[in-house]
Amino acid sequence: MQLSPNEIDLRGAKPVLCSKTAIEACAAIITEGEGASGESPNSHYCRFRHIRDEYQDLLAKNPNFVPAHPAATNPVLRRPPIAEGRVWLEDEAATAIVDVANAAYQTMLRLIAYSYSVHGPSPEKNLAVDLGIDLMKAMTLLGESAARRPAGPSNPGCNAGMSFTALRDSAPFPQGASARRFFAERMNELSKYATRLDESDMRVARAAGLIKALALRAQRFNEMTTAPAVATDATLAPIAKPAPPTAMIDGAEVVDGETVQIIYHGKLCIHSRFCVTGAPKVFLANVQGPWIHPDDMDAEELMAVSRECPSGAIQYRRKDGGREEQPPPVNLISVREAGPYAFRGDLSIDGKPFGYRATLCRCGASKNKPFCDGSHHDVHFDASGEPPTDDKTDMLALRDGPLEVAPQLDGPLMVRGNLEIISGTGRMVARLQSAKLCRCGHSNTKPYCDGTHAKIGFKST
Repeated sequence: MQLSPNEIDLRGAKPVLCSKTAIEACAAIITEGEGASGESPNSHYCRFRHIRDEYQDLLAKNPNFVPAHPAATNPVLRRPPIAEGRVWLEDEAATAIVDVANAAYQTMLRLIAYSYSVHGPSPEKNLAVDLGIDLMKAMTLLGESAARRPAGPSNPGCNAGMSFTALRDSAPFPQGASARRFFAERMNELSKYATRLDESDMRVARAAGLIKALALRAQRFNEMTTAPAVATDATLAPIAKPAPPTAMIDGAEVVDGETVQIIYHGKLCIHSRFCVTGAPKVFLANVQGPWIHPDDMDAEELMAVSRECPSGAIQYRRKDGGREEQPPPVNLISVREAGPYAFRGDLSIDGKPFGYRATLCRCGASKNKPFCDGSHHDVHFDASGEPPTDDKTDMLALRDGPLEVAPQLDGPLMVRGNLEIISGTGRMVARLQSAKLCRCGHSNTKPYCDGTHAKIGFKST
């Protein structure tokens, strides 16, 4: 039940794992707080002492110097039975601001307490911490505004101030849907009342805007479900899932889901990681056994992620009779920085229909030519992904259609069809209907072939 760098960017917020780290945490609290035996310039004690010394220096120069607003001591929002020692806030604008600030304070305490009760790193814990810290910022703005406003006629010459009154217990709620619903509803209430405050004050306006944004973020609580804590040790494997029906067909791993069938061609994969980052619940990285689970994501979203695979290693087939993947509206060849060519089009390679996506070797080192197999990393291939733009390029009458790739024996890739060559960042390089692309890795006119393959004895097999 603690916070760590997973949830908060705060120096020294390290998880306590054993007696050694517990002692280190206690020492940090003492050193950064008021109990340090030696000098620690960053400690609370030294900071407060510096403020005192600075105030005394200013006062010596100007005895009339007043460093702060005449803020109330022990302000209260209701007439106290015993007025002595308390300041009753009567100014309506100040009272409304303090009331919202106090409610934000109460909610902040609840959020921080709740974050500690959520075990292990999770989006729910992160959200609770982030909302709590940002509520502190809104409280600061509201408190500064209150300190500039009059307390009321009963206390002339005295300004208002936050009373930090918490009308309810601040103990953490049990983790679950009801707690998340409470936070979402409470943030909406805070936003509702914050927008009614006197926004002619820039501080109040900023606070109201911040709380409104936080209320929208708090709606994420209602989208979350309570999940069991997962291991945070990177050496522990994720919990295994039931294996969906899987078969090996023509060297490809075919995995059946209810709506979508995923086909994975391992020999084509260049590990661009679009699958494991775009659909991490479907494509499980670094696990033993079944790693593709098509039913763990919305089918349409999964198909969209599959179409992002540049190599074509991941394909899909619909089982609901819907429209299958279509050729792109523009045939593209992307020149990747120090990497392969990424083709998109209605492709045929070496005379055989291939699909709509492929990554083809341009370093000359692949052991699976004409396809890339990642060897450019091993040979430290160095080639720009930003070739110069051909200024004489005109727009093509047609931009789609068949795209034929004919790898030449011990030579370049001969490409025919309507095509646009683009840089790795998407900038247009050339629009052509045929091109000879270097695949030995040594051309001086990359991405185009200049005949160097013959001089260096390039072998394509």
